[in-house]
Amino acid sequence: MPDGRHAPKAPALALRNAAETIPVTADIDGALAELPAVAELAGLPAPIGAEPGRIRKWFDAVSEVSLPTADGSLAAERDAANAFQRLAKADNTRRAYRSAVAAWCDWCAKRNLPPLPATSQDVAAFLASERLRGLKANTLDLRRAGIRYLHRVAGCPVPTDDACVSETIAGIRRDAAGKGELPRKKAAATAGIIEQFLAPIPEDLRGLRDRALILVGFAGALRRSELAAIQMRHVERTEKGIRLLLPQTKGSQTEAVAVPLPFGKTGLCPVRALERWLEAASIADGPVFRRIWLPKASGAGEPPALPQIGHDALTTQAIANMIKARAFAAGFNPGSFGGHSLKRGAITTGMENHVHPADLKRMGRHKSFDVLGEYLEFGDLFERHPLRSVL
Repeated sequence: MPDGRHAPKAPALALRNAAETIPVTADIDGALAELPAVAELAGLPAPIGAEPGRIRKWFDAVSEVSLPTADGSLAAERDAANAFQRLAKADNTRRAYRSAVAAWCDWCAKRNLPPLPATSQDVAAFLASERLRGLKANTLDLRRAGIRYLHRVAGCPVPTDDACVSETIAGIRRDAAGKGELPRKKAAATAGIIEQFLAPIPEDLRGLRDRALILVGFAGALRRSELAAIQMRHVERTEKGIRLLLPQTKGSQTEAVAVPLPFGKTGLCPVRALERWLEAASIADGPVFRRIWLPKASGAGEPPALPQIGHDALTTQAIANMIKARAFAAGFNPGSFGGHSLKRGAITTGMENHVHPADLKRMGRHKSFDVLGEYLEFGDLFERHPLRSVL
């Protein structure tokens, strides 16, 4: 991040001078929006001690990643280093941090407190306030992480690791456990459940897409973010099936990962399902799984409009919603299923079929067996009781 030892670039300097002309009592969000290039705030020094609206706007700009053009200057190289540092965090992580910092700045603004730098006592009070509003312990962990990241990016002492903050979080977790607010994992969509998901799906365009997405996600043990990111350039056809060359996964942020999708012998074959969807949708490049919608009817008496296929990939939320909808149509509680259900189902199905844990770990791209264990669903605990045969 800029350390003050070198002068900022001319555009950034001009913007800083403009920003410094904004009165303290002004509508900061409105005033900043009128500046020539709000994104250039990312090139400014951290607004330490500024009021919450300005800090929030600065952090939003800083957490967006845009690599500068290489011009051989030290300023551009420092900007590039800053951008690469931000790229160390996944898009979803940076999005969660922006939400956390927004909530923190709003809370500080209402209490006339400085968000940057913050005291550990104020952070603890903020987390307690959010808990009293009904937020879950996991959400508060993200709030804390976002405030920590804000201070690190700004080069300020980090208040979130102090004892009073840690003790506050520990107390919140104990309170949550006492109230039965245990983390709820999505149900595993095992092979048998997948078959029930697929049974009522029609053979129309949307049905072909959803069938392919479910089976590719199941056979590849993929997260919804990985499904949303699949492009046609990642699809490699082979004699044994399809190899997906994913440029990035949660378990491997720095190198491509090959995910095999073998030909199957049943209705759960991911290869045939994917090929049918690609052929029906005439997809040759770009995102594999896309939005489908029906245009508005042109008028009375006109034939129904044909489904339209978009150019953009389905969002991760759209994928989760689709899985819930297909679960509901098959007679399941939709709240029990979501984006993680396909991966959990793949791992659990492998375990039920006595696949070696090392192979399951490799298929799930898990870094450790502890993480692998979190994806297993052990089914009927009475049937699997270790002493069932002797009791």
